Amino acid sequence: MKTLSTMLFSLTLSLALTLMAVAQTPAPTPGKRTPRATQRQENQQRRIAEGVASGELKKGEVRKLEKEQKEIQQMKRDARADGTVTGAERKEIQKEQNQSSRKIYKAKHNNKNRN
Repeated sequence: MKTLSTMLFSLTLSLALTLMAVAQTPAPTPGKRTPRATQRQENQQRRIAEGVASGELKKGEVRKLEKEQKEIQQMKRDARADGTVTGAERKEIQKEQNQSSRKIYKAKHNNKNRN
């Protein structure tokens, strides 16, 4: 009987200590890095450069697309300025990148050559 009560006490104590340790673990923070957005920016810059090299993009188109890319970069800087990029900020950046991606595609496929 004494060993059973000792085992129950030990089990209860270890469970209580485990719960206390879990309760003190801080919640994950959103962080201040934006690796997906950064990679996507690089891909879009590459697509613009390929459009210039192939003659699919005119100077005015390139100017507009580059301006959008700079605005998205500024959005990323603004989001990181306070030390944390929230989910809402990430979503807004992604939305802007989606729109920019569609514009790049349309500009490259509008049958206007740079000649």
